[in-house]
Amino acid sequence: MTRRRLPKPSELREILRPKPVKLNPTERRLANAHTIADLRTVARRRTPRAVFDYTDGAAELEDSLRRARQAFRSVEFHPNVLRGVSDVDTSVSILGEESALPFAFAPTGFTRMMHHEGERAVVRVAQRERIPYALSTMGTTSIEDVAEAAPHARKWFQLYVWRDHAAGRELMQRAEACGYDTLLLTVDTPVAGARMRDVRNGLTIPPTLTLRTFLDGATHPAWWFNLLTTEPLKFASFGSWNGTVAELINALFDPTLSFDDLAWVRETWRGKLVVKGIQNPDDARDVVKCGADAVVLSNHGGRQLDRAPTPLELLTPTLDAVGGDAEVWVDTGILSGGDIVAALARGASACLIGRAYLYGLMAGGERGVQRCVDILRAEIVRTMQLLGVRTVADLQPTHATLR
Repeated sequence: MTRRRLPKPSELREILRPKPVKLNPTERRLANAHTIADLRTVARRRTPRAVFDYTDGAAELEDSLRRARQAFRSVEFHPNVLRGVSDVDTSVSILGEESALPFAFAPTGFTRMMHHEGERAVVRVAQRERIPYALSTMGTTSIEDVAEAAPHARKWFQLYVWRDHAAGRELMQRAEACGYDTLLLTVDTPVAGARMRDVRNGLTIPPTLTLRTFLDGATHPAWWFNLLTTEPLKFASFGSWNGTVAELINALFDPTLSFDDLAWVRETWRGKLVVKGIQNPDDARDVVKCGADAVVLSNHGGRQLDRAPTPLELLTPTLDAVGGDAEVWVDTGILSGGDIVAALARGASACLIGRAYLYGLMAGGERGVQRCVDILRAEIVRTMQLLGVRTVADLQPTHATLR
């Protein structure tokens, strides 16, 4: 028979340890986010549906994005033991310069739509964490203002080739004058992909107050308050636009984009050149022959051609095609530090993350972006330790196989 007794106060003190109360609501939200998926959940609550869906969604049936994420989930890790992993070095060399973490912040358009702090918040975190940040042509903070916000950050500029080449030349000149050391030329967007969530939500840039968005705004008053009481949401690299994202892309971008344009960009830009949006090994080899210093295996986050190739699965044949003449990076579907470690083990020089930090931005501005980095860093370190490796260079394809 069980004998029962009343616990002593000293025994209760040992087990009753309430968490410290955080008075700041943003800090409370972020403290409860332990994964990028948690940040996504907070972001979904904090932003209007059309804005969240613009970040979260992909093209058509969204199969490209789904397959990319499934590829990472299908990776099987093969750890070594007894390797001594008390201190792990997560730094890598990206285009000849050290990055404290093996990833960079990818270029994202309309960033101030997600949170009024926008690109300034993201580049400040990049400066603090000593990782690169890429500003998009479709950014909502100017080249000059981003440089001023984080003068010591390593800054890259992402370029779309427009119908008006003179405008592209001017953007490159402005970026170079402000100390941006690398150009990312995106080549997978001759026309806009069919992003059906945006179509169904009727998303315009900037968002317009229809009856539907007004009703949605009633449940997201803080987002609308910030939008309406800060500087107007507009593009930093060109004039204003009143229409949908697809209409904007089809009006501005050059559908005749060819290798001649790549040669023009290589001739015009004097810094490092990265070609983003490569989806087969032959194209990777050809752009490297044209002077690219790195290629990004990317299907634009699944936002352009649905059922496009999965970047992680393209790594091995692309590395064989490039043959060490350029770095090979990966993006699309990366939502954890384990995903990043898997890509590095498979041979990627680095990764780009986009949605992950945008979820953080929507969840809590600059502090949310910082929380994203903290989560990814902890996951990278833990995964490397459990694999039995101390440096990124120690990662080998045998550590991560595709099932």
